[in-house]
Amino acid sequence: MTPPIGPIDSARTPRFAGRDGFARLPRLDQVEHADIVVAGVPFDSGVSYRPGARFGPNHIRDASRLLRPYNPALDVSPFDIAQVADAGDIAVNPFNIGEAIDTIQQAATDLTANGTRLVTLGGDHTIALPLLRAAAERHGPVALLHFDAHLDTWDTYFGAEYTHGTPFRRAFEEGIIDTEALSHVGTRGPLYGKRDLEEDRRFGFGIVTSADVYRQGVDEVAAKLRDRIGDRPLYISIDIDVLDPAHAPGTGTPEAGGITSRELLEILRGFVGLNIIGADVVEVAPAYDHAEITGVAAAHVAYDLVSLLALRTADEASAQGPAAGVGADRVR
Repeated sequence: MTPPIGPIDSARTPRFAGRDGFARLPRLDQVEHADIVVAGVPFDSGVSYRPGARFGPNHIRDASRLLRPYNPALDVSPFDIAQVADAGDIAVNPFNIGEAIDTIQQAATDLTANGTRLVTLGGDHTIALPLLRAAAERHGPVALLHFDAHLDTWDTYFGAEYTHGTPFRRAFEEGIIDTEALSHVGTRGPLYGKRDLEEDRRFGFGIVTSADVYRQGVDEVAAKLRDRIGDRPLYISIDIDVLDPAHAPGTGTPEAGGITSRELLEILRGFVGLNIIGADVVEVAPAYDHAEITGVAAAHVAYDLVSLLALRTADEASAQGPAAGVGADRVR
């Protein structure tokens, strides 16, 4: 089998030059198959405060130029053991949220039709709903780990049911998430009332606050989350505002008291072996991102997600036997 095509060699082409895909990886149309696809969704029509996340995907890609092909924290060279490609951006209607949601769902369904795993760069958190719909089409109701300062299980904003603050309530109502395996991580800040928490519990969510991460430590938090998820198909949704504004100023609704980028990365690294079937990184708004701090954090988070998915892909190929090989039975 043809070995995976990896990033541009930085010893031959400087990091500030060459192709502009995530981590300078090949485009989807440049490879015969893809085990993992990175795609952008430049959409922020669902935000309730500061706009700008529509420019997030390419901001993350620009920051990802500094990523290197070996991940020492997970002891893996993800681009050697799985074919990873950048599918570019999903073109969505910025003036019609309903149409945008349908477009994202169909694109995600198409990109994952042959078992390819998808890491999506947002865009605002509205996009998590169609991504979860596409995941549930293939896997049934999925477990969900939601990293965010906010619950995102509110009902409506100004009467609108589809916004960046409502995707997980809609997902619960539609029966596309596994209510035995749901958790928010990193939540903090004021709420509209105690009822927010009561309704969230009714939907099945557990909560690990940012204060819990601080007091318990990343190893204990990761272990508890692993126990909650088990072997279920797992979708990971990461709002970059889960990080403290000191680590991610470039976002639409910042909240004080967040976790650090180190804590987020270490928690994710505790998920090796889980059945992760997809993920997103959203709410990066470059207009507020001085010195590219948020873009760098988001790029590293996406890189660790890709690394986890590559390890899972390799494990599955190994379980099928040496004849299967990485990327077997996957087509573009």
